[in-house]
Amino acid sequence: MAAGGGSPSIVEFFGGEDGYRCGYCRSDTGNLSHGMWAHSMTVQDYQDLIDRGWRRSGKYVYKPIMNQTCCPQYTIRCRALHFQASKSHKKVLKKMLKFISKGDVSKVASEEEPMDSHIEDVATCDFPYKNESQVSQSDLTPLAVDQAERVEDEDKDSGETKEEGNVQKVESDSVQICADKDSPVPAEPSHSAKAGHAPPKPGKGADLSKPPCRKAKDIRKERKLQKLLQSQMGTAEGSQLQGDQAFLLQNSKPKTNQPKNIEDFVFVPLPDDARHKLEVRVVRSSPPSSQFKATFQESYQVYKRYQMVIHKDPPDKPTINQFTRFLCDSPLEAEHAPNGPECGYGSFHQQYWLDGKIIAVGVIDILPYCVSSVYLYYDPDFSFLSLGVYSALREIAFTRQLCVKAPDLCFYYMGFYIHSCPKMRYKGQYRPSDLLCPETYVWTPIEQCLPLLEHSKYSRFNQDGKAVDEGRLKELGRVRVLHKRTVMPYSVYKKRRKGPSDEASVQQYASLVGQTCSERMLLFRS
Repeated sequence: MAAGGGSPSIVEFFGGEDGYRCGYCRSDTGNLSHGMWAHSMTVQDYQDLIDRGWRRSGKYVYKPIMNQTCCPQYTIRCRALHFQASKSHKKVLKKMLKFISKGDVSKVASEEEPMDSHIEDVATCDFPYKNESQVSQSDLTPLAVDQAERVEDEDKDSGETKEEGNVQKVESDSVQICADKDSPVPAEPSHSAKAGHAPPKPGKGADLSKPPCRKAKDIRKERKLQKLLQSQMGTAEGSQLQGDQAFLLQNSKPKTNQPKNIEDFVFVPLPDDARHKLEVRVVRSSPPSSQFKATFQESYQVYKRYQMVIHKDPPDKPTINQFTRFLCDSPLEAEHAPNGPECGYGSFHQQYWLDGKIIAVGVIDILPYCVSSVYLYYDPDFSFLSLGVYSALREIAFTRQLCVKAPDLCFYYMGFYIHSCPKMRYKGQYRPSDLLCPETYVWTPIEQCLPLLEHSKYSRFNQDGKAVDEGRLKELGRVRVLHKRTVMPYSVYKKRRKGPSDEASVQQYASLVGQTCSERMLLFRS
């Protein structure tokens, strides 16, 4: 879990919006969502929010109104450690290998998945323009903690504030329990489990008490991979690979009678005369690292060409300002933890460098329990490499790498699954995957959800009719508010507030983010 103790999340809630244009069904006003502007946000808060159906676009965080919006958007996650590539996935991986090693250019598109695979609806980039906050930074800086504590003491209901000191511990424990409860059942057979061997008859077969014989070719491949990993230690991605050598080696060894996994394709040693060199670098985008700043212009030019060629944007639309607000700005605080990934938590750009040139960028968030895919853009000249699919597979492999150092970080979130839009169903092909129930916020295997979605575009996946949202709002008075630079519970703010009551708005906000986040995050009130 991410380290705490940093600045708290500060948000402005905008409530339900008027309908706006849908990028999936093209309805002019059918797309409905709740939204809030996140001035800052901890990675744990954002993890908890996406586990309640929220999603970010720049610093704007939104939640579709599932039972009203024209195209219900269900949060989807892949269980990365159990992922098995399909035939079409392997075709894409082989195509990249052939291109890098031999320069082979195949113009055949991936069979069932779109080229720009795991991207989100481009209409989401309009959100920050419609709802950007106008609050000054000084108003968002809370006063000293001791003053905030004195404000808490104003509340006559002492029981409400006495427990305040224990809230953080209880919350973190409950979050961990929920994560364990939602994880795959331990008894589920692992795809990587070794097949059992029947004992050989006397005088026949291998001696199982000795190590199995290995082909000289396999031993040479393993040695070459070790050298490759050592040579990568100097690269940006190499630093992240250092702690994962055993994992990569383990996944690169040939397995008898078992299908190849992603690592067998991604980390295979290349011939000395390989025609191309592909390098993947992970650079922190917020706050921007020196590597991010140095490559900003080149990355932006790739984005601009992508939007103009793939999404037919006019040249004046994909501006530097739009690019920055949509894909570079992030509310997530950079956090590090002793048991976390080497690169830390927060927002990053995963850059794909081919022969010293950026050809694609995957925008990702690294959170306590997952790698969350935000967006992908690429150089249209390399569309033949199916970079959307390829980058999604690389991000799954990256999640598996991070899990070596951070065991809780074992899921790959792909954004939203939209069953009512056929072209967006491809995300369901990354198996095993789960969809989030829009009413109880529990994860349900996608195989159980699809029959329900065939019957109705909006569906509750939890079939236990008595089940409720365990994280629902229980005490409105405990919601934390930032008012006149002072942190206080809503019960105190309500007494101090002048003018018409805003209880309905606060009630709606707290119900959508849940009790835990409402007690941890600060809701700005002017």
